[in-house]
Amino acid sequence: MLAFFVLAVLGLSWMNHGVLSSPVKSAHVHGNSTSEVSILPNGTLVSPHWVIYSDRGVSGLSGPPPVSQIEGFNVFALAFLLVAGAFDQAAEWTQLTSAQRATIKAQYAAAGIKLIVSVFGSTDAPTTNGADPIATADTMAAWVIQYGLDGVDVDYEDFDAINAGDGKAEAWLASFTRRLRVKLPREDYLLTHAPVAPWFSPGKFGGGAYLTVDSTVGSLIDWYNVQFYNQGANEYTTCAGLLTNSSSTWPESALFQIADSGIPLHKLVIGKPALTSDASNGFMNTSTLANCLNTAKKSGWNAGAMVWEFPDANSSWITSVRRLSFPV
Repeated sequence: MLAFFVLAVLGLSWMNHGVLSSPVKSAHVHGNSTSEVSILPNGTLVSPHWVIYSDRGVSGLSGPPPVSQIEGFNVFALAFLLVAGAFDQAAEWTQLTSAQRATIKAQYAAAGIKLIVSVFGSTDAPTTNGADPIATADTMAAWVIQYGLDGVDVDYEDFDAINAGDGKAEAWLASFTRRLRVKLPREDYLLTHAPVAPWFSPGKFGGGAYLTVDSTVGSLIDWYNVQFYNQGANEYTTCAGLLTNSSSTWPESALFQIADSGIPLHKLVIGKPALTSDASNGFMNTSTLANCLNTAKKSGWNAGAMVWEFPDANSSWITSVRRLSFPV
């Protein structure tokens, strides 16, 4: 199950992406059809991006699901690789034989689906816990290369470090990202980040949160899988709140407001939970979300959508979400 924690500084309850089995005690608690997806000569996916995470084990399934179960997605993220090593679906990937991994990778590639690993999640607090960003990036990049994946999603959720407001979290992320990109060059690997939407609110965080991250290393990041959920009961739950007018709690953190702060619109992927049980709040049914995506597309957005998580989301889920804007 996902873990819970209370963000004392802001007085909100959060339910974020965390491993199901942890090596440490955690106080903290993530167009085109797949057959037509466009890929640049350097291997980078062209928008829109349709991203699905997988952390929970599925009975009868070893490793990622057959491509038929996730048709309509073009990125599948195995969660999580932590500072302490691989857990949950990331660990399950290592337990397959090299031949099994090669077969799955070939099937995914033929379907236009990139297979990546998500790192950290809510269980890890690398800055707070003193992890070295360079050494951590080296270790994680080596793991990606060893196990033949297509890249990394940085699901950094060290809230204590961001809320400290001293810039150390932002500096840690910048160093980590620079080193990852050196080890995992853009011509061969994806590098995405998955920040919570409020981290784009101007003036809310002393170090600037992801506005600072983007200004320093944004050119190295392919896109952002923005978590528009777990931010409060009424946050990002209507198309207006999601797209154009966030609440006063998290000012200027709706999709187009984030773009107005200088983040490239084509890099802002809209993230939502598949079911109400997959997050503490922020859920939208597929019909509402489909309408929001269609509205955003009419205003020039084409980045795509992210969902937490398989198997609650699958081909049926993404087909419904894309039907008005980028039908499968």
